[in-house]
Amino acid sequence: MSCPFGKSEAAENGSGDAPGDAPEERGLMYGEYLCLDKLLSCVSMESAKHGPGVHDEHLFIIIHQVYELWFKQIIYEIDSVRELLCSVPFDESKQLMVNRRTSRVVSIMKICVEQIHILETMTALDFSDFRDYLAPASGFQSYQFRLLENKLGIKPEWRVSYGKQHYTDVHQAGFHRELRKAEEDDSLLSLVEKWLERTPGLEEDGFNFWNKFTSNVESLLRDIKRNAKEAETDRERLAFEKEYKDTQEIYSTILDVNIHNTKVARGERRLSHKAWQGALLISFYREQLRFSQPFQFLNLCMDLDSLLMKWRSNHVQLVQRMLGNKPGTGGSSGYMYLRSTVSDRYKVFVDLFNLSSFLLPREYIPSLTCRMRSRLSITERPNPAAGVGAGMKRLQLVPPNFNKD
Repeated sequence: MSCPFGKSEAAENGSGDAPGDAPEERGLMYGEYLCLDKLLSCVSMESAKHGPGVHDEHLFIIIHQVYELWFKQIIYEIDSVRELLCSVPFDESKQLMVNRRTSRVVSIMKICVEQIHILETMTALDFSDFRDYLAPASGFQSYQFRLLENKLGIKPEWRVSYGKQHYTDVHQAGFHRELRKAEEDDSLLSLVEKWLERTPGLEEDGFNFWNKFTSNVESLLRDIKRNAKEAETDRERLAFEKEYKDTQEIYSTILDVNIHNTKVARGERRLSHKAWQGALLISFYREQLRFSQPFQFLNLCMDLDSLLMKWRSNHVQLVQRMLGNKPGTGGSSGYMYLRSTVSDRYKVFVDLFNLSSFLLPREYIPSLTCRMRSRLSITERPNPAAGVGAGMKRLQLVPPNFNKD
């Protein structure tokens, strides 16, 4: 593609085509490559079709078109991450690629969050000048955003009812099939869940992390109870007794599989019990070589969730500023409906945020065995010679010796 910002290398060197030379085949120009004729012609103000165009409608259209372009890129990146996580066993040499692409999505969402503030340069009166031309169009009809939610892991039963309609009813019939398919396919959440369930160290015939974790929680509770008995004042005793009760109550929700499964059934938790174990294991030993990048990935998932929540929250505030309590152009209750979406029911990786409830003090973290420490000092990837999924190739990573001459 020719660079539009300067002369070509041939022109600078004075080596252009001589008269009579056969012209070389011309490559794509900047505007052709980006299809700018089509892209820029997409800005069509409805107000201009009924009289003098309303100035701020141009900004309104541009902002929303840019959002849709960013949604397209986010979906593209999320699909690639999902494809990488689909591999069983997972090729750990691809973890950096997974992290890099998820980080890219996080960076895009940061822009999306800030982009809303540009719309705040428009006043409510400015918006009212062209709002009537928008009906029945609504941001709820953004097919790409609903598709993104499904690919991330939002389930239909978690959604807030939109005017007593199924969320797909507001979209054109052609989009229904793809939205339904995204519901049925493995989402990023379900793939992360399966990936966590395979975390090295969970094997009962190996390190058996969960058995060690349970034992150390019991030790923590015994020590708190002993502190209560040995307290010198009633005030200290009551404080330790309360700590014991609260600690026991919190850890029982993760140690008791039945309680955990009940919370999953109620929608309060997303991940399976085994996946929770894997997430805790990675969090405790994140400084070990093999868990360093997986830990970063879990944090990137939380970053993405946080930014989506910020985007929703900023959108809610903008709508209240522009409309107050008026109903939305698409028939929703407007501000009240949007406010109900800013909650944990729309937070895909809410379990990762709640992991901190079950972190143990450092002195109670189970010690790594020599064998487990060795396992965490290597990465594993599929061995092509063994066939698909047939074996793993172990890669010993030895840190450099900076003291060596």
